[in-house]
Amino acid sequence: MMNRELIAVIEQIGREKRINTEKIVQAIEGALQAAATKRFGGLDNIQVRLDRTTGEIEAVALKTIVETVADPQREIALGDAQKLDEGAELGDEIGQLLAMEDLGRIAAQTAKQVIFQRVREAEMESVYQEFHGREREIVSGVVMGQERRNYIIDLGKTEAVLPIQEQVPRENFRRGDRIRALLVEVRSAAKGHQLILSRSHPEFVSKLFALEVPEIGEGIVQIKHVVREAGDRTKIAVISKNPSVDPVGACVGVKGSRVQAVVRELRGEKIDIIPWSDDARIFIGEALSPAVVEKVGINEPEHSAIVVVADQQLSLAIGKKGQNVRLAAKLTGWKIDILSEGEYDKERAQARDREITAAIAREHEQQALQQAQLQGRTAESGPTIESLPGVGPKLAGLLQAGGFDTLEKIAQATPEALTAVPMVGEKVALKLVEAAKAALAGSSMPEPEQGENADATPAAQQSSGRPA
Repeated sequence: MMNRELIAVIEQIGREKRINTEKIVQAIEGALQAAATKRFGGLDNIQVRLDRTTGEIEAVALKTIVETVADPQREIALGDAQKLDEGAELGDEIGQLLAMEDLGRIAAQTAKQVIFQRVREAEMESVYQEFHGREREIVSGVVMGQERRNYIIDLGKTEAVLPIQEQVPRENFRRGDRIRALLVEVRSAAKGHQLILSRSHPEFVSKLFALEVPEIGEGIVQIKHVVREAGDRTKIAVISKNPSVDPVGACVGVKGSRVQAVVRELRGEKIDIIPWSDDARIFIGEALSPAVVEKVGINEPEHSAIVVVADQQLSLAIGKKGQNVRLAAKLTGWKIDILSEGEYDKERAQARDREITAAIAREHEQQALQQAQLQGRTAESGPTIESLPGVGPKLAGLLQAGGFDTLEKIAQATPEALTAVPMVGEKVALKLVEAAKAALAGSSMPEPEQGENADATPAAQQSSGRPA
């Protein structure tokens, strides 16, 4: 049967692994009870007890005291019960020891399995308690190897996984390499807790700067936003709560010492440190670093911006495969279109041409409307100065100011007299005279009235003494 050595082992493991020894003993009792129940055909009236002091184990079957036994496995006669306990009475329950020849061997195996299981559970719980709540912190470990392209990292007390999707492209490690990574998740699973690491997460860069820049840890400099294409380029926007502290300079460090420490950890990844600004134009211009921006125009309703750079800065502003402008758009939250100065000037010229064309079209439309209105008035009241071809309101006003306020005066005027009017040359003067005469000739003029004797007959004329 069990002995004191097992109790000593349980107590020692409990101290080392910080496990409640009573829970281990209860687990052993439960496992032995299950074994005994199976041994006796599934009886549910069996109880197993492990002595906490001696390590001895007892298995008893609880039986009901009856006059006549119908089920020997669940019932016991009153006389037999009184042999075990003189005070036994009908209807009471009494425990009867079970003889199990192999109980010692079963108990030993069970104890070993239960202790192993409890230790494993305690270790997993310890790992969970240590790392739960530490998500988004940097942890250090040693590469143990790879499984299905996922790195297994030894963190000391436990292992973690660096999945393929959380790795930086073109970044390789060998067994024994020491690395740092961001703890992104503590997953609970049936086989235990699993720690997920990342080296490609943008926050990994933030935490690295927090380790290198004391002003960030003190809260003087704040990281507002980080965008990243892991392995190539990162843009980080920073702001200072103290006007006397330059946030960019604090992150760069003396001779670039601080930022270079982060770059080394990221194995040469380019880092652009951008000063945060509430002014969208300024922030967008800074976000396109290292390119120098000439102009920034924004469209608030569409949340878009047009950026103008020097011709030689265009490729730098766009970046390789559009990476620089893409990261700048993510950092600022604005849609960004980039133009070179040559393209910008060309588009402005085209825009001016379009505006001039539109203005001319509007002027023509206005003149056509006015002409139509004049023609309508002419149809009602006869031709006017403004009805002449090529004469608009402005020229009509000048003619009237010069004394040519009717078609008749224009038709009777000499070309030399008309040229005294501004905007009127010799050719225009001739055309105006011809047009005025044509307008008067084509209008419906009343016939001249005849004399009062116009209708007199020859007889009437003779009577008046005039020759026939």
